[in-house]
Amino acid sequence: METSDNDFTMRVSMLSSSSKGNSTYIETPKRKILVDAGFSGKQMQQKLAKIGRDIRDVDSIFVTHEHSDHIKGLGVLARKYDVNLYANEDTWQAIGQKCGVIDPLQKNVIERGERLTLGDIDIQSFGVSHDAADPQFYAFQKDGRQFTILTDTGYVSDKLRGLLRNSDVFLIESNHDLDMLRMGRYPWSLKQRILGDKGHLSNDSSALAMSEMIGDRTKRVYLGHLSEENNLKSLAYQTNATLLSEQGLGVNETFELKNTDSHEPTDLFEL
Repeated sequence: METSDNDFTMRVSMLSSSSKGNSTYIETPKRKILVDAGFSGKQMQQKLAKIGRDIRDVDSIFVTHEHSDHIKGLGVLARKYDVNLYANEDTWQAIGQKCGVIDPLQKNVIERGERLTLGDIDIQSFGVSHDAADPQFYAFQKDGRQFTILTDTGYVSDKLRGLLRNSDVFLIESNHDLDMLRMGRYPWSLKQRILGDKGHLSNDSSALAMSEMIGDRTKRVYLGHLSEENNLKSLAYQTNATLLSEQGLGVNETFELKNTDSHEPTDLFEL
């Protein structure tokens, strides 16, 4: 029996996830959503084209925080394609004029901890610990399945681990290797910021957090927001794979462990 193109729950692609720029695409039969737009409008269009999608079809963009690697293309996309934008009030205040003039009617507020229904998908926001005005990320839920994005945080609290546990798919930050960061050329003040509670998760801390969040439903874990200066894809993968295996978790047996890329989108996959 033939199935229509609308016979799916949710499809996702990490368009890019790194310290240079971030954006994730999520679609359901009724919605086409971006989380962050950390590239120019032209680059965003090109990245979507690589997975066979058109920027003109995107109806909503969820903003995590005001850092440039997450909002670079936000203003251009808002003005050119008339998309709805979502962020919390403090983040809107922090964005200010960084993205140029945006029609106030396009700006919607979703505060940390709030849950929003858009058509056929639910979005759960949650706060993280990062050096931004009020950083928050999102879990996308439909038909009993959940895709969670968790990057740009210095640590993952016990409360947050419990909230996000057993998602079907995770995008988790694995920003830096501790030795590479400590021995690298960054000034000490920047190293302290990255290592602090409002910085970024290391490969080790990513694995520690994931070891308490992977559940029976979890099928994929993507490692994201890798530093191009203080990490290697191979090192992030190996550190996470080793530490998760040591916790008795079936890496690439019960779930797949995957890298993301700063240049190429991941395959558009279905939950």
